Amino acid sequence: MNRCFNVLFLCTGNSARSIMGEAMLNAMGAPRLRAFSAGSQPTGQVNPFAIELLRSNRLPTEGLRSKGWDEFARPGAPELDFVFTVCDSAAGEACPIWPGQPITAHWGVEDPAAVAGDDEARRRAFCHAFNRLQHRIRLLLSLPLATLDRAALTRRLKAIGDA
Repeated sequence: MNRCFNVLFLCTGNSARSIMGEAMLNAMGAPRLRAFSAGSQPTGQVNPFAIELLRSNRLPTEGLRSKGWDEFARPGAPELDFVFTVCDSAAGEACPIWPGQPITAHWGVEDPAAVAGDDEARRRAFCHAFNRLQHRIRLLLSLPLATLDRAALTRRLKAIGDA
């Protein structure tokens, strides 16, 4: 039986990049990978441009919500195999102690929600972030997760963050 690996995408607000990562990986990686997202300081709402982009790419948006990372450090939370930070501020913050000692890597993506300008400029920024995340997720999906040792897997996952 193949096991399912749990992935957590972390960002500060959990409103755009981490949400897009969660939705994409759940669609592209099932049943091998299951994704979640959270933020260190969640905004409490998913950015409407993120929802619009996910829907335009025919990705499910049901159940997506902005939530704190403490949900995944509690007893009874899914045991995480991988934690990916997608924003620079979350990468530098002191994270909770994750049960199971997941492998962590930084996959920084510029914050599309911080882009000023008209709606078209903001949509372009969201598309750019979406494309970077999608590229990295495809690289993740190409890895033989079950056969790589922890050190090799850690190196490969960190290298994806540079892609």
